[in-house]
Amino acid sequence: MSMQSINPATGQIIQSFPTWRADEIDVVLSQVEFAQTGWAELGFAQRSSLMRNLAQLFRQRSEEYANLITEEMGKLLKEAKAEIEKCALGCEHYANQAESYLCDEIIASDASRSLVVYQPLGTVLCIMPWNFPFWQLIRAAAPAMMAGNVVVLKHASNVPRCALALEDAFRQAGFPEHAFRTLMISSEQVQRVIADRRIAAVTLTGSSAAGRKVAAIAGQHLKKCVLELGGSDPFIVLDDADIESTAKQALVARLQNMGQSCIAAKRFILIDTIADVFVAQLKMLFSQLQIGDPKSEITSIAPMAREDLRAELHAQVKRSLTSGAKLVFGGNVIGVQGAYYAPTILDYVQPGMAAFDEELFGPVAAIVRVKNAEEAIELANRTQFGLGGSVWTRDTTRGEALARQIHAGSTFVNGIVKSDSRLPFGGIKESGYGRELSYHGIREFVNIKTLWIK
Repeated sequence: MSMQSINPATGQIIQSFPTWRADEIDVVLSQVEFAQTGWAELGFAQRSSLMRNLAQLFRQRSEEYANLITEEMGKLLKEAKAEIEKCALGCEHYANQAESYLCDEIIASDASRSLVVYQPLGTVLCIMPWNFPFWQLIRAAAPAMMAGNVVVLKHASNVPRCALALEDAFRQAGFPEHAFRTLMISSEQVQRVIADRRIAAVTLTGSSAAGRKVAAIAGQHLKKCVLELGGSDPFIVLDDADIESTAKQALVARLQNMGQSCIAAKRFILIDTIADVFVAQLKMLFSQLQIGDPKSEITSIAPMAREDLRAELHAQVKRSLTSGAKLVFGGNVIGVQGAYYAPTILDYVQPGMAAFDEELFGPVAAIVRVKNAEEAIELANRTQFGLGGSVWTRDTTRGEALARQIHAGSTFVNGIVKSDSRLPFGGIKESGYGRELSYHGIREFVNIKTLWIK
């Protein structure tokens, strides 16, 4: 069995990699386990220095890494460069803040002295997706490693070159050779790795289906896990919103990374009185987009990551239209080469349609019309997902009140939902559990240990 790196803009195979045998996995897990003790003993100052080296390396090799991302999963080159910069910022954040996030906490009790200390668990398995192949890993690995853990990566099978580049980056930044390793394994081999005694914890970013499987295996072996899964984020536009400005933000919220993001806005819930104007504005913006080479500065529509994902999205669009949704724009496969799909707007989407009930992981905006804010919140929450959401209004007090009612891990008022190293990130319901980023994220993979002294 092998993993293939395929350029989604051309459909051409770049390189193939054989998956590892069981004995090869065993050797690496032993090497990583041995590296963990020495890594934890380095202390925060030395770990921070290496993490800053990694941030510097990302910036120095930004062009190289961005081109690699674009070639392997199709992201616009300018977006890939932004992803690498975000990795550098994430490394710097934890280099600067990890020690304060994990400092001993003195608590008064019946002891002469009692405190809480935070100690590493060991080896963390990171099971990562293809859509942000560098950032998704860094936002999990940087806090885990600054806490004294070591990391093994099982990356998505369509980004093996990114996976190997990440391992090389840690090595080039001066980290101990086996403190971070990439496992060249298939999805079928993951169960064995999770079950291995040398794995202390697991973090997964992926689909809800994958989350169920990983959680079941981790639970069977009593391993801590964090799950960041799918989403169907509502983007609520109230009748007092600035329509022109909000529509421009909606374009970015839906089409960034070609809509292939768990926190991309997916259901645009509009108050009836402004819906026609908003949809017309969004259609006009969609019509101005340029489809082409993702490395070109003038391109705004890149390919999707894989042709099978495009086929799945197109099937969801067709099922929604059959159920009564109205096609405003797009709705078709583009060309015969590459995984391109037309940016699409579906109007009059309702519960029971694929575009409402399922995650649309691609450039399709679902328009939902409602009578008032109360109905908007009710429909926003009528989903199995709970990752993010946003409210758009000139009245920020009202916007905050409504944002508090959205069932999600993150809600934004007059802003596109995004991850930020300073703020916790994660979801509820079928969007997963646990948190990444901020001090909440770094404390997911530590032993929160009580010391009682008398």
